[in-house]
Amino acid sequence: MKFRTLGRRVAPVAFLALAALAGPARAATPADPSGTYLTEDGRARVRLEKCGATNDRLCGYVVWLKVPLSDKGEPRVDFKNPDPKKQARPSLGHQLIMGLKPNDDAHYEGQIYNSEDGKFYKVTIWTEAPNELTVRGCLIAFLCKSQTWNKVTDLVPGQLGGPTNGANGPRTDPEYMSKPAAAGKPGAKAPSKPAAVVNPTAGQAPADE
Repeated sequence: MKFRTLGRRVAPVAFLALAALAGPARAATPADPSGTYLTEDGRARVRLEKCGATNDRLCGYVVWLKVPLSDKGEPRVDFKNPDPKKQARPSLGHQLIMGLKPNDDAHYEGQIYNSEDGKFYKVTIWTEAPNELTVRGCLIAFLCKSQTWNKVTDLVPGQLGGPTNGANGPRTDPEYMSKPAAAGKPGAKAPSKPAAVVNPTAGQAPADE
């Protein structure tokens, strides 16, 4: 009886030990969301593409604006950017999704830039349907909001159709260029702030429908 009882006690422990030796299960690889998407409010198109030294990150750029000109009839600029060197850069073509990393939930997460207030926020992006992208931001852990961006394949007037950092293409922020990091010099990190689903336009007023 004692032997049987001991066996019953040892069996679960042995099972747990084997499970520990097997190691944690690897996270699923996120579905590649590369492509161009129309934001939920219809005011911008954002191109997503792989980036980073090993091409495992996700970057995004504004390639079209519904209202590309300011009230003065001039191209909109990123005037609320905290970096004075970037305040005169055009809103069209700027980078707003900053090298998101895959997480354990098979999503991409990291920083998104909101040109309406010049701040960075945490964001999670994933795709479950072929032509839809879910963009989720959270003010706090239990107060989150999601948007659905729809994939587009056409090229509309005013849209940047060239390669990133090439002719008629969007521009990568220098700190997020796809280049290997120098040994012993970790890459620059964007400041972390509470997350929110943000609008990629720069101080753009809603256009009349």
